[in-house]
Amino acid sequence: MQTPFELNLGWRYTRAGRATRRNGFISFISGVSMLGIALGVAALIIVLSVMNGFQKEVRDRMLGVVAHIEIYAMNGGALPDVPGLIAKVKANPQVVGAAPFIAAQALVARGEDMKGTIVRGIDPALEPEVTDVTSGIRNSALSRLVPGGFGVVPGVELARQLGVREGDVITLIAPSGQVTPAGVVPRLKQFTVVGTFDSGHFEYDSALSMIHQDDAARIFRLEGPTGVRVKLKDLHQAREVAAELQQTLGNEVLIRDWTRQNKTWFAAVQLEKRMMFIILTLIVAVAAFNLVSTLVMNVTDKRADIAILRTLGASPKSIMGIFVVQGAAVGVVGTLAGLLLGLGIACNIDVLVPALEKLLHANFLPQDIYLISRMPSEPLASDIVPVAVISLVLSFLATIYPSWRASRVNPAEALRYE
Repeated sequence: MQTPFELNLGWRYTRAGRATRRNGFISFISGVSMLGIALGVAALIIVLSVMNGFQKEVRDRMLGVVAHIEIYAMNGGALPDVPGLIAKVKANPQVVGAAPFIAAQALVARGEDMKGTIVRGIDPALEPEVTDVTSGIRNSALSRLVPGGFGVVPGVELARQLGVREGDVITLIAPSGQVTPAGVVPRLKQFTVVGTFDSGHFEYDSALSMIHQDDAARIFRLEGPTGVRVKLKDLHQAREVAAELQQTLGNEVLIRDWTRQNKTWFAAVQLEKRMMFIILTLIVAVAAFNLVSTLVMNVTDKRADIAILRTLGASPKSIMGIFVVQGAAVGVVGTLAGLLLGLGIACNIDVLVPALEKLLHANFLPQDIYLISRMPSEPLASDIVPVAVISLVLSFLATIYPSWRASRVNPAEALRYE
């Protein structure tokens, strides 16, 4: 089976045919269009992959500290019948772990340094069931949180800011004071640092402190845990499971899943991703429509060839097909080159970025600003396929007008001066 002459001739025109100065210039413009499409597609893939990786990295580190679902008392106080509530929660087939906790805010002080902190009273035996933060606790400090021991495990950044390490004593100041004849006096209690944790998430490493829940109940004058933290088999089912638990437990409790706790942050990331997709797609569009000028110049240069083909019996549809093939070839090659380049960089960005940082003596991701210190990347087919399709469609649309113009060439007019 022979190759259709439209395909064969279109591919020859793409490779620039005769070695004339004019043809060489057209070939150069065609190459620039191809390069522009490739760079636009690669930029789209790299940026979207980095944004996917950034979202996944922050989400995973966030969920190493934050539970998939948290259950609170509706009045904000201690939960009644915590063991019974945990039993009902674990009856859900999606739940793999549940643990009580006490959440409060306080100040921690050492010498003249004072920092605000989120205090989380936990049960050391049950905490590993609901979060992965225990894997970042150094020197098995969690086992040293015992009732009445008044030990504390601050985040590694909070400990650094206070200048404390294991064995040092810090003062915890509860917000609600104690009424005395002399007036309201803040409640103070000294805690011993038994270790630190490193979740990899700056926001929590710099603000969270964990103590035993019995010690938290005493310092904050609570009758028991203020909430229950729940871990699921599939974190993406958190919203559905939360709705099921709400029906099971009734309206006496308030249930929040991780997507609602950080709704603003995730919504902002999705908005940024959509805007970057639109902006970078315009780059691909500009490169694709450069094909219009390339093909118009080529049609002008090939007027005599077109006229000869018409006199030999070629139909306007065949002439149009020749230049559609030429433009489509540029689009396909440019798109494939962009896919290879983009995926190559996206899959090796964890090696390339540190090399660039070392070469330029720069830090692209300050941890206190971007929450993470390394450049993540996660190429997804749901992003790559639309990018490739859009690039190919734009390239094809760019060929329609020049190809139509070529099919309208009058053979007599074109051969008059040849």
